[in-house]
Amino acid sequence: MFSLLINSTMKNRLSIIFLTTGILIQLCASGQNNDSIEIKKVETNLIPILQITGEPAITIEERMQYYHVQGLSIAVIKDFKLLWAKGFGWADDSLKIPVTTKTLFQAASISKSFNAVGVLKLVQDKKLDLDGDINNYLRTWKFPYDSLSKGKKITIKNLLSHTGGLTVHGFDGYGRNDPLPALQQILDGQKPANSPPVRSMYEPGMKHEYSGGGTTISQMIVTDVTHESYTDYMKKHVLLPMQMTQSTFAQPPIGIDTVLLSSGYYSDGKPIPGRYHIYPEEAPAGLWTNPTELAKFIIEIQLAYQGKSEKVLNQKTTQLMLTPYINNGVGLGVFISDSASTQYFSHSGSNLGFVSLYDGSFTGGNGIIVMANTDNGAILQEIINSIATVYGFKGLLFTSVKTIVKVDTSVLKKYTGIYKSSPDFTVNITLDGNQLYVEPKGQDKFAIFPESTNKFFRKQSPPIDIAFISDDKGHVTSVIFNMHWRKIEMKRTE
Repeated sequence: MFSLLINSTMKNRLSIIFLTTGILIQLCASGQNNDSIEIKKVETNLIPILQITGEPAITIEERMQYYHVQGLSIAVIKDFKLLWAKGFGWADDSLKIPVTTKTLFQAASISKSFNAVGVLKLVQDKKLDLDGDINNYLRTWKFPYDSLSKGKKITIKNLLSHTGGLTVHGFDGYGRNDPLPALQQILDGQKPANSPPVRSMYEPGMKHEYSGGGTTISQMIVTDVTHESYTDYMKKHVLLPMQMTQSTFAQPPIGIDTVLLSSGYYSDGKPIPGRYHIYPEEAPAGLWTNPTELAKFIIEIQLAYQGKSEKVLNQKTTQLMLTPYINNGVGLGVFISDSASTQYFSHSGSNLGFVSLYDGSFTGGNGIIVMANTDNGAILQEIINSIATVYGFKGLLFTSVKTIVKVDTSVLKKYTGIYKSSPDFTVNITLDGNQLYVEPKGQDKFAIFPESTNKFFRKQSPPIDIAFISDDKGHVTSVIFNMHWRKIEMKRTE
């Protein structure tokens, strides 16, 4: 059944933004340009994905309160250097531990970018063949090919680019006191694993189909080939060479001061039981880090891409990582965008209670990282919009402007009624005073605002454009909901 509140899948770029819809702000800066005019501009002029003409500027503090975000952390890169980093709000609200630039967050799917670097290091060292059958390298477990793969073999390149035709989009993690499954149990969907088995959906190499399950297979390949734990391999060969000394893939994060570990929170601001979940699926979801540390990763990739550094990967391998494979928007462990004649590599992340997003330019040495301890990712792009505007980072501003017009109540009354797209899904459009509301069956109603006599929009995330259709006699016959990921027409029934 279609839901008007479904998460956006605006082709990777905004996948994290629309997840779900009196905090005292503690400011803990890195000390670099702490009081600069530019930072103040960022903090006091957040730019929503949908801007309303005439509405006042929004501050980070106001937006954190609006979205029930307890804490967040930001880093900005310019000219291949960390320009500034800053923390806002609480790492743990109950204990009143503020977010600092050293506070660690779960990076969730951003882990996949690091995993790609770790795997490509093995390729670079000629221990793996990117185009080889994954079963050539799996020792403790073998992928069970069946008729759905149509005789085609899954390659390591397929795993890193989500083109293996594999199941299991993501993982829910485990409570602090839950039994943890072994990697083989996760791949086979055997208890205590809480996810289904990783299997073929269709033949590999056809198209991009996001699969955290496929990334987990690459985790098994790393351990089988190196005979090291995944945590140790990534620390020794990826994190430490990039001077990411505070970050870890350890699950749980043993040996780290608990003060540095942010607690996770639901979208309503309530804490996750046990503070956070544990993810034995380390390659797709296990990294603990912060924006300051992530800046080191982005800068190293940028420099290696230009042949100016090779702390882990050389120029040839880095360029391979940032080259689209099958899908123009997907590289190896990264998503690729080309907007305003500027290319970026990026990834977002979403674990229970945590969201994150980074962008790094191919050239020029610019980048943005935002991490927050919430299930609501809407604030991430608003911060990126503000930073991109203040510093002139082309290609990262994602916003549109709407103007609310006045429509007579008699016209609005014509649009009220029940609309149906299927026997199981209806919306009820009602009028209260001069305000129209849409109430999807089984969901909370939301207000819509006119931009013309028959075209309306929803303010909150995810934004929705609504158009009412009339016949040649002026009778309203249907309504069209147009979202970034889908357009649906619903017929009026009464």
